[in-house]
Amino acid sequence: MSTVQVYETFTSIQGESTFSGVSCFFIRLTGCNLRCAYCDTTQAFEGGRQRFVGDLVSEAVASRSRIIEVTGGEPLLQEGFSDLAAALLAEVKRPLLVETNGSCDISLIPDGAVGVIDVKTPGSGECGSFDVANIDRLRAQDELKFVIGDHHDYEWSKQFVVKHGLNDRCHAVLFSPVAGTLAASDLAGWIVEDGAPVRLQLQLHRILGVL
Repeated sequence: MSTVQVYETFTSIQGESTFSGVSCFFIRLTGCNLRCAYCDTTQAFEGGRQRFVGDLVSEAVASRSRIIEVTGGEPLLQEGFSDLAAALLAEVKRPLLVETNGSCDISLIPDGAVGVIDVKTPGSGECGSFDVANIDRLRAQDELKFVIGDHHDYEWSKQFVVKHGLNDRCHAVLFSPVAGTLAASDLAGWIVEDGAPVRLQLQLHRILGVL
């Protein structure tokens, strides 16, 4: 039976993506290949424990959440991820989100799931880590996220969106300010001024104080 290294499982409000505000059962897998300057889950770089996929699926089924998310860390790095995602889709019968840092092949995410895929900006310290082949792997239900630290990040991200025609390739393009670094009102002002083809995303879980 397949296993994955799990840092934690918990139920909370989904704070990001177009599913923001919905109750969500989270499976946070351990380990990440990137070290973003603004990372808020450094504790998940290591630790946790090996858990059977079947036990995680049972826990997800028993939860009263409206959606399920597999996150990290970077979930696509784990060999057991595909078995976990397939089992969740088959058994839980609720929308499944997979949050990934964009450096791995997103074709590992099964067709029935929604990929929430980061494109790392210059301010992240990991710009260039995005696998550009993932642009052609995007499905209509997927969402792309850019975490913006300053106006340079904003301009870079806006150009990336336009250059690759991202709004024609996925469900949503999300621009999110780095918490404590860029005021959401500033980012909102730039988006409005430019008529940028993106959606402002705030980390609702931070606003509510539920992480």
